[in-house]
Amino acid sequence: MTEKLTTFDSAEHLNSEQAIAIFLEDAFESGDPACIPLALGVTARARGMTEIAMQAGLSREQLYRPFSKEGNPTLRSMLAVMQVLGIRMSVKRAV
Repeated sequence: MTEKLTTFDSAEHLNSEQAIAIFLEDAFESGDPACIPLALGVTARARGMTEIAMQAGLSREQLYRPFSKEGNPTLRSMLAVMQVLGIRMSVKRAV
């Protein structure tokens, strides 16, 4: 019997504000600059791309493409999405 593998979609597991906060915190703490916009995109998908795009003043395409694995969003679009998601960046001194 052959088992089928399915693609894991982390957006399906972001079903609470706490799960979203932990997911995004891990992305920011990773130190990987590609991880942050990807995590924001996954979070936007979990919350509803159309609604997030509309509230951020962006089209769905402006969310999907830049916040994908190959994307490179502007700081402006990242901040707009973060505002809609109810999160913000802060700066801490590295130790």
